Amino acid sequence: MRILPRKARENNRDYALRTLRENIIHLDLPPGGRISENDLSAQLGLSRTPIREALMELARVSLVEVYPQRGSAIALIDDELVEEARFLRSVMECAVVELVCRMATEQDLLLLMENVTRQEYYLSQGQPEQLWKLDGSFHALLFRIARKEQTHALMADMTLHFDRVRNMTLNTVENSAIVSDHRAIAEAIARRDEDAAKQLMGVHLSRYQVDKTHLLEHYPAEYFKQSSE
Repeated sequence: MRILPRKARENNRDYALRTLRENIIHLDLPPGGRISENDLSAQLGLSRTPIREALMELARVSLVEVYPQRGSAIALIDDELVEEARFLRSVMECAVVELVCRMATEQDLLLLMENVTRQEYYLSQGQPEQLWKLDGSFHALLFRIARKEQTHALMADMTLHFDRVRNMTLNTVENSAIVSDHRAIAEAIARRDEDAAKQLMGVHLSRYQVDKTHLLEHYPAEYFKQSSE
């Protein structure tokens, strides 16, 4: 498990939750893997109370399964939850990008273009971890420009399932297509072309649809929940 640095004024529970979420999304804590409060407590240097609170929060959003008296496990990838999360993002972000076309200031446009330029740089340098961060920042910026930051925050728990597969997809799909999508979206916003921005966003998010056959070429079948379960 990767141990993340603490943020300023971050309490123990939030630190544990953020660290566990990042490790689940990036498969450092793989689907189906067993975890224990004692081990996590030792690794993070925290008492068991914030660890338990973080695990219960992750269980609430179906990323962790808690077994009384038997410990906990990282939930398997559930295709239905992933697709539901992708659907939510598609509906919300296509609506948000229309608002951004109307509301973006010149400074906002500069920030979007700066983000895309940095993506292109890290793509050329072969640094997928930086691309992942900038991808998230690009979409978060759209919500901020549209003054829908609370909506973005509320959406975050549901889309964790989507983010886990999105991370897997980034390692199997050409990153160049994803970065090109962001460039095209930013340029449509700069033109104030709502129809084009919405259409481009729909295409962009469709790249993350679960192709189980393709993912199984790169990841163990045991990572995925079977339909018969």
